[in-house]
Formats: sequence, C-alpha cells, structure tokens
Amino acid sequence: MSFSAQPPASGESFLLSASLANARHLSSLLRAVHFQDHATCFATASGLRVTVENAKCIQANAFIQSEIFQEFAVQEESVVFRINLSVLLDCLTIFGTSSLPGTSTTLRMCYRGYGYPLMLSLEEGGVVTVCKINTQEPEELLDFDFCSTRVVNKIILQSEGLREAFAELDMTSEVLQVTMSPDQPYFRLSTFGNAGSAHLDYPRDSDLMEAFHCKQTQTNRYKISLLKPSTKALALSCKVSIRTDAQGFLSLQYMIRNEDGQICFVEYYCCPDEDITEAEL
Repeated sequence: MSFSAQPPASGESFLLSASLANARHLSSLLRAVHFQDHATCFATASGLRVTVENAKCIQANAFIQSEIFQEFAVQEESVVFRINLSVLLDCLTIFGTSSLPGTSTTLRMCYRGYGYPLMLSLEEGGVVTVCKINTQEPEELLDFDFCSTRVVNKIILQSEGLREAFAELDMTSEVLQVTMSPDQPYFRLSTFGNAGSAHLDYPRDSDLMEAFHCKQTQTNRYKISLLKPSTKALALSCKVSIRTDAQGFLSLQYMIRNEDGQICFVEYYCCPDEDITEAEL
C-alpha cells in the first residue's frame, strides 16, 4: 500500500471507475465476507461482485449493484482482478469506521487494467488520501451453479429468526444439521455439542417465515467452522434466503439494507460435510 498527495488524474483511461458518497456502504459489505485475506473482484455493467473462498468448501459473494454508486463505469464486458481484502478494508476505513454526524468519507475508485494497482481516492472533511493497492492474477473459483432449476428446497426467513438460532444452539458442536421438508418438522436446525443434542424448529406458518418452498425432505450437516463467517452478514441483514440443491449444497443469501435504504446482497455457499454417513442421520 502506498500513499500520495494527489488523487488520480481525471483524464486517465480506466477500465473501471466508480464513486461512492459514503465509503462505509462498501466497507461494511466487504467486512461481511472478510474471512480470508484475498478476494477476487468482478466488475460488470450491473455492478461489483467480490468473492472470497476457503479450502474449496465455502464461498462468499458480496454484490454491490451499480445503482448504489454515484458513478459506475466499466469499459469492457467484465473486469476481473484479485486483491488483498485486508489492505482494501484498511484503506476504506483510513478515516475510521464511524464518522461524525453529518460527515462521511467519499470514495473514488479506479483501475486501469491488468498489472496496474487499484487506486482509491478518499476524502473526508477536506482531507484527501490516495491509496494504491497492488492487484494480482485472479484464481479460478468454484462454480456452485445454484440456478433456480437446481434448487430443491428454499425458504425465506426474517434474519432475527436465524440470529436467534445461532444464539440458542450449542456452538461447541462441530456441525450444524439442517432439515428442510414439506412435512413436519418443516425447517429444523440441530447441533450436537458438549451439552448434548439441541433442536430448533420453525413451522411453515411461523411469523418469521416469509416464504416456504420445499419439494422433498433433506437432512444435511455442515461444519460450523465454515458457517461462522456468515454470521457477519447475518448481523447486518433483514432477511435470509436458505436454499439447498440435490447434492445438499447450501446457499445462504442475506438481504442487507444500508443506512440510505439501498438494498445489497451477500451470499454464502457451503459444501455439505461428507464425513457424515446416512446411518448417522
């Protein structure tokens, strides 16, 4: 990371250029997927997607639609680069994580293309800081292929319901067992920790349940260590869509409304725990 006194010249040619009136909108979403140091950024005309993976078992995506930005221009069909997410967050919060009432950190972000750094110009209270963050060759990412035709079961839950579950269930358990069914118990979360087994059921007519579309009974287990990073997004969200496909892959899509009322999404994909046999369920 390097600093200079002047922002990038407006006459330069950039593959990606964007401006945001409040950098906290971006930093809060990126913190929700910050469980590894590096991330892959995809910019298209529809917006910015930031993807983080760990051990080819879990993937998180933060989606920031182009409408969130005051300016968002991409000169190619897609612009892709890898970046150190920890450094990017340090830069975005260089003026601190909270602003004084009536003030905010404005952001201008520019990228010239392969081999060039990502340039950030941040301004708050008349003070301007420019950061240049080296970019890297993007790595191949997992394709969980969660198109609607592959989804077997899907529910939409108010986020407070899932926050309640993580607070009540025994997090000393190595796995979280998820049961989704068109019949009772409909939606059940189970743990198997030091204090014994714990179950939390949500009937399909629960006040917390906004949509219930289950085609068949599925019971799968997921390592809690893989799911814990998603609680950052859960804390920010108002609704969560929970989906599974025929292989038991799990999708948690969090709907997040920022302080200006704009909607963004963070999605986590998680592989089922293959160490668990059918006989153990």
